[in-house]
Amino acid sequence: MKLYDYPGAPNPRRVKIFLAEKGVDVEIVRCDLRKGEHKTPEFLKKNPSGKIPVLELDDSRTISESVAICRYIEAIHPEPNLFGADPYELGYIESRNRQIELELWTQISTSWVNGPVVGRMGRVEQIPEAKAASDRNVNRYYERLDKEFEENEFVAGKRFSVADITLLSGVDFASELVGLRPDDGLSNLWRWHEQVSARPSAKA
Repeated sequence: MKLYDYPGAPNPRRVKIFLAEKGVDVEIVRCDLRKGEHKTPEFLKKNPSGKIPVLELDDSRTISESVAICRYIEAIHPEPNLFGADPYELGYIESRNRQIELELWTQISTSWVNGPVVGRMGRVEQIPEAKAASDRNVNRYYERLDKEFEENEFVAGKRFSVADITLLSGVDFASELVGLRPDDGLSNLWRWHEQVSARPSAKA
């Protein structure tokens, strides 16, 4: 199998961490976003949306979208399970993962699109007011997470799951490239971050 990736991109990193947790090795293929390789006719045959990550199977079939790829990997390598072991876990982990995507990742994305890195590219018309609002929303969500981690060791309770992978990838991207690092006073959030960052998979 091949995974189309670009260094620093948060969604491919989610898949790489997931694969590392499973102990699954795949060939990593660099798709240079700066050169527009994700928009070439050849790549669009793999994913018409022109986005990474894309998982290419040995028979040349492809799967796009990070969670869809992770679900495929979980189906063929069920242990250690990262989406849940029983009906309740399956539902609860899914809900926590979606909350992070919809309530945190979307706000980080808005701040990224309207921030200085994208601004230097000159490709989109930026809206400073949108960035200011999304920055506030990200920081509020960090505060919410800090309160949740007072009682929970991981995002979905007592064990590591795909929801922790989603949160780690988002927080690291926001901190390193968007300028939205959690406040140092959010000790519970930072305790969680230190714990999951120490896992070997986090280096993927």
